[in-house]
Amino acid sequence: MNQRRNFLKLAGAAGTAGVAAAATSFPAPAVKAQSPIRWRLQTYAGSSLGEHVIKPSIDAFNKAANGEMEIELFYADQLVPHGELFRAMQRGTIDAVQSDDDSIAAPVDVSVFAGYFPFGCRYSLDVPVLFDQWGLREIWQEAYSEVEGVTWLSSGSWDPCHFVSKDPITSLDDLRGKRVFTFPTAGRFLSRFGVVPVNVPFEDAEMAVQTGELDGIAWCGITEDYTVGWADVNSYFLTNNISGAWIGSYFVNSERWEELPEHLQQLYRLCIDNSHYYRQYWYWGGEANLRVNGEKLELTTIPDDQWATVEAEARNFWDEIAEESPRCAKVVEILKEYNETMEKAGRPYRYT
Repeated sequence: MNQRRNFLKLAGAAGTAGVAAAATSFPAPAVKAQSPIRWRLQTYAGSSLGEHVIKPSIDAFNKAANGEMEIELFYADQLVPHGELFRAMQRGTIDAVQSDDDSIAAPVDVSVFAGYFPFGCRYSLDVPVLFDQWGLREIWQEAYSEVEGVTWLSSGSWDPCHFVSKDPITSLDDLRGKRVFTFPTAGRFLSRFGVVPVNVPFEDAEMAVQTGELDGIAWCGITEDYTVGWADVNSYFLTNNISGAWIGSYFVNSERWEELPEHLQQLYRLCIDNSHYYRQYWYWGGEANLRVNGEKLELTTIPDDQWATVEAEARNFWDEIAEESPRCAKVVEILKEYNETMEKAGRPYRYT
C-alpha cells in the first residue's frame, strides 16, 4: 500500500511537470488587437484656413487617442457639398462636422443666430460668455434634442464680418448692387442695403472675384482674407462690420457619438475647447496686426452717422426674427439684455 501511494505521488508530480513544460513549449494564442475607431469629419473651411481653425486640434486628438481612435479630416466640399453637410451627417455618410448651423441648413429655429447674426455680438469673447453664462448653451441643447440623428456639442467664436472688395466702399450707397459671397442670414440682412448675396463653393470664391462673378466678400475678417488668398484678388477692406464674431459649432452623428467610450468623448470635448482657445488669440491678434502692417488691402470706412442706420435696422431685424418662434424670441431677449448690460458696463466692454 505504501509503495502504491508513493507511485501515485510520483506520477502526480510528473504530470504537473509535464503540464508546466507544455505551457512553456506552446505559448498562448495571440489576441488580435482591436482596430481603432475611425471617424470622417468635414469642416466648412478650405485647406489653408483649416490649417488654423481645426487641424491642430484634430492632430492633437489623434495623438492623444493613442491608437484607440483616429479622425480623418476633410475640408470644404471634399466629401459632400457644404449645404448638404447636415443631412450627410444625419445619414451617417460622415461622422462629424465643424461649421455654423446657418450655412449647413440645420433644421432648427436657432440656426439663424449662427454664422453672422447682425450685431448680436461686438467682440469674439461675447460668444462663449453668451453660451456659458447667459443660457445659449441650454437653448441649443434643447433645439437639437428635437432633431433625430445629430448631436450638437459646442459653439465658439471666429472672426468678425467685414467686406473685402475690388472697389472702395466709403458710403452705404456703395453697397448697392454689390454681388457678395456671404452667409445666409448675413445676406438676408445686407440685402436691405442693396447687397446681392451670391452663393458659391468656398474654394471658388477667389476665382469668382477674378472673373467678375463677385464684387466682393463679406465672409470673414482681415485675417482670413490674407490666409485664404482673398487679399490677393481684392483691393479694399471695410473697417465697419455687422458682427463681432462668427458663431460656429461642432456636431456629430448621434449613434457614432454614443458608441464612443466616455474617455474618448471627454478627449474630443477637450480638443474642441483647445480649438476655441486657439482661434480667440489667432484672430484677435491677426485682425489688429494686418490692419496696421498688412500691405495688400487699403482700409476704408463708412461714416458713423451712416453706419448708425445699419445698426438701427439690425434691431428691426431682431424683432422680425423673434416672431419666428418662442425660442427665437427667447434668444433675442437674451441678446438685448446682454448688450444692454455690456453698454452699461462701459469700457472696455463697450465703447459708446
